[in-house]
Amino acid sequence: MSTTSEDDGTLLEEARVAASDSLRDLLHAFVRAHPENDAIYDEIGVRAEALVEELDAMPRRDRMAMMQAAREKHGGTFPAGAGAAGFNDRAVAGLANPGAVDIQVVPGGEEVVAHLFFRKGFEGPPGRTHGGIVAAAFDDVTGFIIGRIGQPAFTGELTVRFVGPVPIETPIEMRARLDGQERRKLFISAEATADGEVVATCKAIYITIDPSIFAAAPDPR
Repeated sequence: MSTTSEDDGTLLEEARVAASDSLRDLLHAFVRAHPENDAIYDEIGVRAEALVEELDAMPRRDRMAMMQAAREKHGGTFPAGAGAAGFNDRAVAGLANPGAVDIQVVPGGEEVVAHLFFRKGFEGPPGRTHGGIVAAAFDDVTGFIIGRIGQPAFTGELTVRFVGPVPIETPIEMRARLDGQERRKLFISAEATADGEVVATCKAIYITIDPSIFAAAPDPR
């Protein structure tokens, strides 16, 4: 039985996140498994196509409209919380995005502390996390800084240096902090550690923007 909530669809969002967790488990189990025959793949294909057809027949979520409505409702600022303004759908760390990385950010504090776990589906070289996924995770974790200071911004530059291999299926900690600001530029640095050893570092420059632009469609020109 499906449920909805008068409070911004909270129950619906919780169900969406729970389903996303299951799909994420399925994605990595698919990559990890080595079946003895192809029967399971035929079954997965049939079930998946049926679900795709069912979902495609439903109304589409409009993140732009969700962000604009949330901003107007909260007096020009973006609200925090599960599902607020459609942020749970975002790539890399969205709770309602099955393709996201497992990232848990510790609440509070000037320095952002995040615990990550790169599962089998993110493997690049054997036993190591794909470098592009690590860079994407840095982009998301450093982006939490702009949330902490309440200033919408876009990534202008992101530089990642790999000090050592970033292992898969191993707890990773990322820490990020604001180093300074120059006009519209925010300078942020971060590092990733595995078993207490630094495996990658990051320097990012974000460009601050007006909140109304953050929730506006990009100019296609």
